[in-house]
Parts: sequence; structure tokens; C-alpha cells
Amino acid sequence: MKQEREAGIIRPIKAAGDPPVGPDVLMVIIPYELTYLVQTAKAKEVPFSQTRLYRLYQTERGDHEPLTLCGPFLGAPHAVMGMEKLIVLGAKRIWVLGWCGSLQPDLPIGHIVVPTGAVSEEGTSAHYPIGAQSPESDETLNQMLEEELERRGLPFSKGVVWTTDAIYRETVSKVKAYQARGILGVEMEISALMTLALYRAVSMAGLLVVSDELFDFKWRHGFSNPRLKKGSRAAGQTLLDVAASCSRVMTSKR
Repeated sequence: MKQEREAGIIRPIKAAGDPPVGPDVLMVIIPYELTYLVQTAKAKEVPFSQTRLYRLYQTERGDHEPLTLCGPFLGAPHAVMGMEKLIVLGAKRIWVLGWCGSLQPDLPIGHIVVPTGAVSEEGTSAHYPIGAQSPESDETLNQMLEEELERRGLPFSKGVVWTTDAIYRETVSKVKAYQARGILGVEMEISALMTLALYRAVSMAGLLVVSDELFDFKWRHGFSNPRLKKGSRAAGQTLLDVAASCSRVMTSKR
């Protein structure tokens, strides 16, 4: 049975006092990477109607649209709530920085992943019907990220990731099954963000950094590993620069 695109009773709106955002927005899942990127971009916090749920920052408005950064987020429902708001405030291209657990032996802690598609085991995507289309990121934005990573000499892998709500139910049998399918990693937001982007007709892409390893059915986290910090900073700076460049190009075309 075809699922109709019926409007929700509660809808994302631009509330009184909410700031407009430019076309490019960087959603940062990880708290301390958000802090770093805000400082790097010299962005300032902007109060808005969802301030208690996550933070919103913008660069100075000069001769081009300001770049918006926001976060942190935890899980698909939280991230989708934020992305819905950003879209009604004006976001057209959404760039995401997050972490993932590695399912493949050749993806160690600190390695960068370009997620091109996702398998959903979260409960949010099903509420955004996109027909027979699978969750996927924007090819044009992915190409921009890949070219910039190559220019910087940063190794990366690209492919499909597994999104789950249940961090404590990443079982051996599931990891084996997804490994066999070539799934690169596991995380908690990407499939829902991809689905929402397709549903709302905006562009979305991102980078994930391997924060922990599950490929041999044991959990090895890298939260204090300097390789994770190095990879996260490199991925974040790449996203920041590409998003800023996009914003400048679009402004010059006006």
C-alpha cells in the first residue's frame, strides 16, 4: 500500500525571533568537535527557539551568506528534529560530521568515511516515505568532499553504513551479516538524515570518523586515541572549508 505524504499536525516552523540561515549548514554530532569548529570559524552563538535542544552558531555576515554550525546531536530523532528546523530556516545544503564504529578490518580508528548510503535500523526514517528509493547522500556534494580529501592527502573510504538506535544490540551475528554485505560502519543518525533530505528535497552529505572498532567482534574504543582527534579535526576542517567555499560561490552567482 502506498504511503501518502500527509502533513503532520505539528510542523517545523520559523518561530518569532528565529534567525535565517544561509544555504550551507554544518551539523556536528560530537560536542567537542562542535566547540573546535565554532572556534575555528570564529562563529558566535545565536539564540533561537530550540536553544535548549542544541546550539546554533553563525559566522559574521560579510559580503556572502553566513555559515551556520549547529549541534551536538544524539540519535536519529534528535538529529532529524534539528535538521527539520534548519530547513525551514533556509538550509539547502547540509553537511554532517560524526563518528562511526568500524565493521571492516581496513578501517582503523581515525579513518575517514564518506557515507554514500545507509541501512536503517532506526525508528525515524519510516515516517518519511520516499517510495522505493534507498537512503543516500548527494552525489555532487560527495564528489566535492572526495576531491578535497584527495587534495589534502587524507585517506578515506566511501560506502554504505548501518544506522541503529540500539547501541547495546550490535550483536556478533549482525556485525557478521553486515560485514558480508560490505557495510563499512555503524552509527546512530545518518540513515534518518539521508531520508529526510530526500523527503524535503535538500542536499545532504557528510564525513564520519572511525571512533571504535567492532570488526573482530570485540569492542575497542578510541575515545582517548590521538588518531581519533587527528581524523576528526581533519574531517571537520574539510567540511568547514568546503561548505564555506560553496556559500561563497553561490553568493557570487547572485
